[in-house]
Amino acid sequence: MLEAISHVALIVSDAARTAQLFEELFGAPVVKRVDAEGHDETFVNLGKVWFLFAQGNVDRARTGDHIAFRVSKAVLLTTLEKLKARGMEFILAREDSSLYFFDYDNHVFELDTSDFESELGSPA
Repeated sequence: MLEAISHVALIVSDAARTAQLFEELFGAPVVKRVDAEGHDETFVNLGKVWFLFAQGNVDRARTGDHIAFRVSKAVLLTTLEKLKARGMEFILAREDSSLYFFDYDNHVFELDTSDFESELGSPA
């Protein structure tokens, strides 16, 4: 039986730059290490899930694939202002209850203020 997501690994062109983005947007903890096989690893904790940003060649087209986090309206608005200040692309959607933004390698992240479980009629 599945318990929870252990971590999410994303290939990025510059792991330090991507980690810095999330550290600045959300104050997310960053851990850098070299694993037992000698690989440089950069981890960022987002929404209680560790994300591994593995450096590699990236040529990713944008699709509808995305990672969504539930946030308060205040966090959404604060993040929106930080994205504007950085000159980063974003999309406000669903009557401004969702904010989509792109990292440097076209990964799409969503900040969602809705109660998704209630929308689906599922228990939390």
